[in-house]
Amino acid sequence: MWSNILDRISFLALFFVIVLLPVFSLPFTQIPVETSKGLLLVVGLAISIIFWAVARFSDGKISVPRNSLVLAGLLVVFTTLLSAFFAVSRDVSTFGIMLDINSFWFIFAGFLLMFACSVILNDSKSARTVLYGVLWSAGVVFVFQALRFFFPEALSFGILGSKTDSVFGSFNSLGLFAGFVILASLLVLDFFKISNVKKLLIQALVVLSVLIVAAVNFVFAWEILGIFALIIFVYKVSFLSKRGEDGVARSSFPAFSFAIVMVSLLFFMSSQFVGSYIPNKLSLVNTEVSPTLSATMSVAKSALKENPVFGVGPNRFGELWAMHKSADINSGPFWDYSFNSGSGVLPTLAATTGILGALSWVIFLVLFIIAGIKSIFSKKDGALDSEITAFFVLALYLFISAFFYSVGSVLFLLALAFAGIFVGLSASRRAGGTITILFLDDHRKSFFFILFLVLVMIAGAAITFKYIERFASVSYFRQTLQATTVEEAQTSIARALSLHRNDLYLRTYSQVQLAKLNSIVGSAKEKLTEAQTAELQAIIGDAINSAQMAIDYNTSNYLNHQALGNVYSTVSVLGVEDAYERALESYNKAKELNPLNPGIDLAIARTALNGNKLTEAREYANKALVVKPNFIDALLTLSQIARAENKNTESINFAEQALALAPKNQDLIDYVAALKSGNTNTTPPITPTDTDIIAE
Repeated sequence: MWSNILDRISFLALFFVIVLLPVFSLPFTQIPVETSKGLLLVVGLAISIIFWAVARFSDGKISVPRNSLVLAGLLVVFTTLLSAFFAVSRDVSTFGIMLDINSFWFIFAGFLLMFACSVILNDSKSARTVLYGVLWSAGVVFVFQALRFFFPEALSFGILGSKTDSVFGSFNSLGLFAGFVILASLLVLDFFKISNVKKLLIQALVVLSVLIVAAVNFVFAWEILGIFALIIFVYKVSFLSKRGEDGVARSSFPAFSFAIVMVSLLFFMSSQFVGSYIPNKLSLVNTEVSPTLSATMSVAKSALKENPVFGVGPNRFGELWAMHKSADINSGPFWDYSFNSGSGVLPTLAATTGILGALSWVIFLVLFIIAGIKSIFSKKDGALDSEITAFFVLALYLFISAFFYSVGSVLFLLALAFAGIFVGLSASRRAGGTITILFLDDHRKSFFFILFLVLVMIAGAAITFKYIERFASVSYFRQTLQATTVEEAQTSIARALSLHRNDLYLRTYSQVQLAKLNSIVGSAKEKLTEAQTAELQAIIGDAINSAQMAIDYNTSNYLNHQALGNVYSTVSVLGVEDAYERALESYNKAKELNPLNPGIDLAIARTALNGNKLTEAREYANKALVVKPNFIDALLTLSQIARAENKNTESINFAEQALALAPKNQDLIDYVAALKSGNTNTTPPITPTDTDIIAE
């Protein structure tokens, strides 16, 4: 009895983790949606595992599935751990900023979720309960998102911005999730015995999901939805034909599956005409960008040449992108964007964890597909295990989505959770499919297994407490970004650093110190007082130290070296000794890590210009222009340099070249007009090139 109660609590905790993943967020906390879902995962999974372990004390029995997929998942975790251990920056690879999706701890938590699902959700009733729960949760998400299309501000809850922001995650991921819901609904309608009321509700959910996919208008979502809907349709028709040969009455024709195939084909073939209708009517602007699959594979190929066995370490794709990206990127608007993930989750993990990591994923996915095909087609009597079929097909859909698109945490975790349920159902249906260990009948086994269970509970509680501490730092970090005064920003970022030290927070602290420095210098009327001079020296020291600590945390991230260069560049204007040389050294180190970034050359050029080193300034500005010929800021910097050299005609020529690239920019128009009128005091509208974007 006691073990049943504990197992029930364990089931409910795991159930709520899976079902609430799509909708869970923390309104009015300013905490990003993806980050808040990590809290649900860690806390819910810890509660489920702890209560499951306590239940084992009562019944003295541990049952786990006898399945090669479990071992394959363990292999993925182990190779990811090895890759993180041999990485230059272990903290980045193991945890990242906040349980990053490509980090070791996230992969560990994901496969732990899969294993827990295989152990706890291994019967038809539990599996169906979870599936229906996900469908109802999806209904809430879609209704809420549909309302946000019309009332985005009223339903922002302090965490959502534009119409395309969602409590689910990214907008394209929402479209893929809607496709997932459609497929799940088709499987339930075609293969499950349900009441008429439930059938009507699910049919309504299908219609709503189709509208969401149409609103997102992600071509890949239509493509993969159409392919899987076609598979379901063909399988259903073939199943009906087999049943007909036995003389058994056939069920209704799978009209919904056929309709979804046709609708998907229509939107895929006419994405520009039909597909854009709803987004245009609702004024939806989807600006998601990511590297293409070919660009990701090119970066992965270069990375594996340098670190073939273990890779550079998980969660370090941004560094690979900076080092190995193509020069063609500079011709587009995202030349200075740091992509932390490739075209998909799985290619990203393969690129960063080396041959061993990639091979472990291949083994896992191949075994999963083989096990699924065997489960579906192995029975010769025409019988169908609807639960196993549904969870295999849905997990496969999510894994394929994760290969071609960076799906985010929700879809990736759902893929592992559904794969775990598939493993548990398969094991429970097969004779000898589970391994059962009784340990209370032998005091020797009892000691070791009880010790193991106690260690599991302690580890689960300790990891959860540590994660919550780090999670609390996010709130203070967000307060830093929205602070109205330098003092507020400094207090908030200091609190964030006290809870979780990482290079993003350290760079932010350095920026806050620079803002404080500029405030003091700007408020000084003529000459700084002794107190102001002392305070200024302390601020400069803090700014340099925090940027240096960011480098120590992750020496392979060019943003950290660029941040230190920004500090020295700023203080060089104040006459600090050797500041220019140190700025040049830091920028050049950043350039080594991001060789095709023209913004770094431009930063050096501006530093040299501020120090009246015009020859060096011109040299680096021209380097930036070679890498990116349409670089407006470089042209404007050359205009400034020419003006400092009293070459007014040349200065106007560079300004006109910049204006030709952006002829409707009023600031550029005014600047060119001022130069032509002989106004030598005008300031060019140079946009900041600091790539240390806080919201990265």
